[in-house]
Amino acid sequence: MPIAFIVGIGCFDYWFRWASGAPTVPEDHSGHGAKTWRDYFKVNTDHKVIGIQYIVTTFIFFILGGLMAMVIRAELAQPGTQFVDPNTYNGLFSVHASLMIFLFIIPVFAGIANYVIPLMIGAPDMAFPRLNALSFWMLPTAGVMMVASFFAEGGAFATGWTAYAPISTETP
Repeated sequence: MPIAFIVGIGCFDYWFRWASGAPTVPEDHSGHGAKTWRDYFKVNTDHKVIGIQYIVTTFIFFILGGLMAMVIRAELAQPGTQFVDPNTYNGLFSVHASLMIFLFIIPVFAGIANYVIPLMIGAPDMAFPRLNALSFWMLPTAGVMMVASFFAEGGAFATGWTAYAPISTETP
């Protein structure tokens, strides 16, 4: 993952140049876009590439959330503990819920919008293409951190589907 871009250095250099009084160069939209399939794994400011990156990444998280749902349903197939202990079950339930909402449902619409809206209005690209790319690269970072919560001390957050009290206030 492009760490410097995620930190914001690559995203805001146009603004830093403008704020410091240095000459700014308008973004050239003629040379960006995906030439090969490897370009979809790099930082790119083309709205179509970012839209496809969003959609593919969200479907990867959808599959991961679906696998969590399968484990949840397998645990509920019979009374008692089958596969996972109660704390891991609560963690699976919570991470599944958050993953499906925040890493699939919401970003898949962002991906579709990134791809389609500039084409619909006849624009060459989004208004802030670097900020657009930064917003995408935060998505896989957040997803990895959410899934990595299973490996943290104490396990994943176990607040249930809605994270309402009393479950969310009583978990350690």
